[in-house]
Amino acid sequence: MLERIPRRERIDLILAWLAIAVAFTIARFNLLGGGIDPVSALLVFLVSLLTVGVGFVLHELAHKFTAIHFGYWAEFRKDNQMLLVAVVLAALAGVVFAAPGATLVYGNQVSRRENGLISASGPATSLALSLGFLGLFLVSPGTQVGVIGLAGFQINAMIAAFNMIPVSVLDGRKVLSWNIGVFAVLIAASFALTYLALTPGALGQLSSIF
Repeated sequence: MLERIPRRERIDLILAWLAIAVAFTIARFNLLGGGIDPVSALLVFLVSLLTVGVGFVLHELAHKFTAIHFGYWAEFRKDNQMLLVAVVLAALAGVVFAAPGATLVYGNQVSRRENGLISASGPATSLALSLGFLGLFLVSPGTQVGVIGLAGFQINAMIAAFNMIPVSVLDGRKVLSWNIGVFAVLIAASFALTYLALTPGALGQLSSIF
């Protein structure tokens, strides 16, 4: 698999991964206010790498390898300007707007079905990751592993929901133009999990069941 990820693409993925983790770390401490303890900052950075970072990389690789499955070539390309915006916005406003780049598909004319499936693979992967992290949270509540699980659940659910919005170049628009049924299932699941992830009472009730 690694031989299908050229050196330039690996560098772009790693730099985007690190930049997003830095932005989330800055935003976290910006919202909390006060000074930044280096040890705490390192821990938040590592959690960000394991949650949003892994989620972002696997989301983009899902696009890539689905395209390869259909006989096309695809590579992720970072957007330096948007990476800078993500870090600066996190520092100034405590908000992360992460649009670090895109996976570009090369080859002959991509059919609507293929384009829809390639686009759907990213949010579907994010949903799978969010459920995996939710399981981690439910089996390890009140522990460091549970904290990572909760963060991974929240972030990957939001990544899926954001990407399923049917506007501009986001995945949702391409999925909708291909199959309204698949679009409906993915966007409903994405926003349902995002609601659950961001509603403390709902998560508390769910964890009590387990």
